[in-house]
Parts: sequence; structure tokens; C-alpha cells
Amino acid sequence: MFCDIVARRQPAAIVHEDAATLAFLDITAVMDGHTLVIPKRHACDLWEISLEDAEAVMRTVHLMAARIREVLAPDGLTLFQANRASGWQDVFHLHVHLVPRASGDHLHRPWVAEPVDLAVLEPTRAKLATH
Repeated sequence: MFCDIVARRQPAAIVHEDAATLAFLDITAVMDGHTLVIPKRHACDLWEISLEDAEAVMRTVHLMAARIREVLAPDGLTLFQANRASGWQDVFHLHVHLVPRASGDHLHRPWVAEPVDLAVLEPTRAKLATH
């Protein structure tokens, strides 16, 4: 689907393009200005994208966040990026959602966060530590 947008076989409301990325309005937008940023080179998810393409995607996310702020003046902005079906991904081409937010809008967090004692986190911290 997104590869077809990159190849211009599928129409899209493109708002930015550079050598490595494309940004366009989401056709299933949950808020006005809901924008998607994708790498032009196909990568299914964050585990498959090259570091070079991931950096390019984040540069475009940063650029579009500034543009959304400048033009639409939202109260806030939510970034969302899902990986694999279990992570809520439904289009299997890496993409980052930029969702402009308004105070009191209809969107809600999908979970309720509560503090966890550091002792509970320690076994996982030790496994994930890079040094």
C-alpha cells in the first residue's frame, strides 16, 4: 500500500518529500492534520529499517512536527509508531503517525500507567543493559 504511494501508483495527499522519505495526510485521520511519515525504501517495521533510513524518517518527523505547530497551532502532538500485529501495526511498511492534539479532544491513552518499584524492574534492566 505505502510502496504504491511512493511509486505513485496510489494517490495520496503528500505534504513533504525528500530523497529518502515521504509525508502525507492519513486517509483515516483521527484529527485534522494527522500526518504519516514513511521511508521510501520499504522496511516492514523498526526491526527491519536501516539506521540510515530510520534517521531520515526521524528528520522528516521533526520537520513535519514543526510545520504542524506553525500552521495548525495544536495544543499538543502525539507520535505513534507500531511494530508487528501484536504491537498494533496494521500497515506493514514502517510509518510514524503525527497526530495534532486539542485539549479535551476525543482521543485517549490505550492503557493506564502506574509506578513500578525499581526492584521489580531490575531483572529486565540487567538483561537489556548495553554496558
